[in-house]
Amino acid sequence: MAMSPLPPSALGDNELALVRCSPPLYTHKEKYKDANKRAKQALEKYGATRMEVDIDGSFSYAEPQNDAKDNADKHSRPKALKIEEEQLLRAFYEFKIQDVCDAFKFPRKIQATALIYFKRFYLEWSVMEHHPKNIMLTCIYAACKAEENHVSAEELGKGIEQDHQMILNNEMLVLQSLGFDLIVYAPYRALEGFVSDLEESFDAKVGQPEMIKSLHESAKAEVDKIMRTDAPLLFPPGQLALAALRRACEVHKVIDFERYLQNMFSRQHPAHATSELNLALNAIDMLINKLETPTPKM
Repeated sequence: MAMSPLPPSALGDNELALVRCSPPLYTHKEKYKDANKRAKQALEKYGATRMEVDIDGSFSYAEPQNDAKDNADKHSRPKALKIEEEQLLRAFYEFKIQDVCDAFKFPRKIQATALIYFKRFYLEWSVMEHHPKNIMLTCIYAACKAEENHVSAEELGKGIEQDHQMILNNEMLVLQSLGFDLIVYAPYRALEGFVSDLEESFDAKVGQPEMIKSLHESAKAEVDKIMRTDAPLLFPPGQLALAALRRACEVHKVIDFERYLQNMFSRQHPAHATSELNLALNAIDMLINKLETPTPKM
């Protein structure tokens, strides 16, 4: 399939900024360690890690145990989770977020927003402090509101047989933990832009629209996978979209992806930009390859 030069206006300034390599947005592994350490300290002090949350977003631990049964209670306390165990639990509920959103037929943008909220929440908290099942549902509810796809807490809770009051009780806590920064730029829009560029960059051939459509669907499925990794915390949406597109291209063989990148960058970027971007795409690939479908046993 012959490629024509990419029009200078094919990508706007915003899209070009998205595909530039950038440093990690969060020192996420350190945050996970800090939250895990704090929960373990709470277990030692209070005999429990789970927090009680009020509807105004305030929270508290149980009162310390100082009576004669204290020593005996220490032996019956729940065992603290390791960082790796917390990661598996988060992964399970991230998978459930996609399941719930699919069941409600929510747009992919809501699914992506809920996942980002969930990931960012647990940069601040341990799963031992706030149960991920509750936070998962509250993140979906908050994502629906942020994306103006209104669904009531009652409807959401009823649809999955959960108490809607729990969703409302955790809403302010989630919003506070996100710093009330609710705007999420999902990779799906960037992916649509790149697919449109592909359609304009190649000479038309019989069957090409169907091939591009299949490529697009496969790439969206790859973005779904990427959203369950740590990649959305580390890379901008444009890089996530390109990583998904590259993986889809490996299956469908519709285009020469490397040549597409070179053409895309040739007019406005230095020669080394493509190699730097490929490093980022390779790093995203590694995260996807490590991804496993979680099970309840996890």
